[in-house]
Amino acid sequence: MMIQLEVTMKKLLVMLLSLSAGAALLSGCSGNGQEAFEEKSYAVDAAEIAEVSIDVRDRTLAVSLSPDDQIHIGYYESDTESYDIAVSEAGVLTMAAVSDKNWTDYIGGKAGSDSRTISLQIPDGLLPALTLSTTNEDISLPALHITDRVSLTTNGGDIPFEQLDAGSAVTLKAKNGDIRGAILGSYDDYAISCEIKKGDSSLPAEKEGGEKTLSVSNNNGDIDIDFVRE
Repeated sequence: MMIQLEVTMKKLLVMLLSLSAGAALLSGCSGNGQEAFEEKSYAVDAAEIAEVSIDVRDRTLAVSLSPDDQIHIGYYESDTESYDIAVSEAGVLTMAAVSDKNWTDYIGGKAGSDSRTISLQIPDGLLPALTLSTTNEDISLPALHITDRVSLTTNGGDIPFEQLDAGSAVTLKAKNGDIRGAILGSYDDYAISCEIKKGDSSLPAEKEGGEKTLSVSNNNGDIDIDFVRE
């Protein structure tokens, strides 16, 4: 009887030690969710850039007008989350997320909203192409003229924009969010392709004609786009 009791006590002791070690590990890991982020910036002359292409995850992309003829990017980096920013020989400015996280770094809360926001300032009418993609956050644009094409994609966020004007093509894609804004120009200026699931749309599924193209798709969200003249 005494032997069985001793064995049971030893098992309980081992279980308590294991639980304590696990709790200590999780407590230590949760601190990683509050790691320090450093504010950084990047700037380049718009005349040198043919396209801006940003592909990130869990980041808000907030576009605004540049105060000068440069493209400005404001962002935050930590020891485990950073960005690779480069300009190709063809003049394509790319920004991609780089993560050095272990699985334990994902335990704990997200960084603050400021640290998860990328601000992009673009001179109006000087950039030929703009391609932005993110997840779980929004992509927002002011009234803006892009000389050739615009492509915006988000999974888990909204795409709000003001008067958007592109020289040849606008492509908007969302999932679990809304697409809403105004296209500068006439309805007749655009050939339209629109696909929507589980939501309402102000656009027809197909419309032929027009010198420009507008392609919009959304799954589990609404599409509300107007056409406005200057």
